[in-house]
Amino acid sequence: MRSIRPSFTRRRDRRRVLAASGLAAALLFTATGCGPGDDGAAGKPSATGSKSSGDDRIGIPRDIADRLAEHGIDVDKWRDGEWKDWDRDKWLSEARDFVNPVIEGLWKPERMKSAEDPDKTISSKDAAANQGVSDPAPAPVPARREKTPYHDFAAPVGKVFFDSPEGSMVCSGTVVADPRNPGRSNLVWTAGHCVHAGGGGGWYRNIAFVPAYNDLGKSESGLAGATEREIAPYGQYWADWASTSKEWIEGGSESGGAGAAYDYAVLHVKPQSGSKSLEETVGNALEVDFSTPDAAKAGSMGAWGYPAAPPFNGLIMHKCVDRPGRLSLGQELPTMYRIGCTMTGGSSGGGWFRVVGGTTKLVSNTSIGPSDNTWLAGPRLGAGAEELYDTMSRTYGAK
Repeated sequence: MRSIRPSFTRRRDRRRVLAASGLAAALLFTATGCGPGDDGAAGKPSATGSKSSGDDRIGIPRDIADRLAEHGIDVDKWRDGEWKDWDRDKWLSEARDFVNPVIEGLWKPERMKSAEDPDKTISSKDAAANQGVSDPAPAPVPARREKTPYHDFAAPVGKVFFDSPEGSMVCSGTVVADPRNPGRSNLVWTAGHCVHAGGGGGWYRNIAFVPAYNDLGKSESGLAGATEREIAPYGQYWADWASTSKEWIEGGSESGGAGAAYDYAVLHVKPQSGSKSLEETVGNALEVDFSTPDAAKAGSMGAWGYPAAPPFNGLIMHKCVDRPGRLSLGQELPTMYRIGCTMTGGSSGGGWFRVVGGTTKLVSNTSIGPSDNTWLAGPRLGAGAEELYDTMSRTYGAK
């Protein structure tokens, strides 16, 4: 979550928080996919259509190897550690440049637990943009722990891991439906700043999604010496393609910047091992609501994620439910949704859900919040977001 200093104007006049029971009950999904420990997520992948990279267990898709080669990057050297070179000449930034070859064994349980939240701070000058159509700042809504096992109560939610120049990082993400591949989606919704650094930067590396991370909600001591299956019950799903908005790529900054209102991304993922789709494995995927409902008429919205900055530690899934208000970061920018919530960094990219006609749908994702962690803001998902989502489904969904 991108954070904003307390100098950001906060007016405490606020509508009362709705009881969370309605929305929370709607998220009590019944997972029908492979359960933890099921062999369906542990089979050996086919290397068909791939180039060997010196590792018999994992094949590198030809298109990924070719894209690396176009930039003078050798696949074997990349997997042996060259990915740690963040030289500007090798930090690929354009939309067409995304590459993310699987490095088996990279995201071990301890490395996952040590990943940090991508928390940043906006400048006082930018904070002064809180004017115009912004509604009064919401009262804080205490984040509540999700019930366990997560695969029964919030099956589509998980964690997104990635490497940046600052080290290993973590965000949250949501399995979303693929309209061209019903029941077999491999699409994950998250924040743009969880996959790309924005203006002046490039694509992050080693991006992987772990659904139902720490499924039983164990404490840090309870996870001491935990196996990968305990940490990642459904395995790891590596992104073989990612898309975010051009506004984020061009205008995103360490604090959100002009790209915050477009801070969304879609990943197409494949299992590190096995062949089942992500949706089949976890048993659910959410539809995405692109209707951009007015905040005042949207009803309640719930944000789900894995907050990692203190007082949280990133191990436990949490949620907040509130009526949204509007947040403006500039007169020329679209308004964002804003809800009261005490979740911290690490919850970035986590889905915001609302009930439409009795169905729970994803309507936004966590993007920014203040450094005192009293609220969260997320982009309105309109025509641009829908086009990005449709392109991912059309171009990569069946791969």
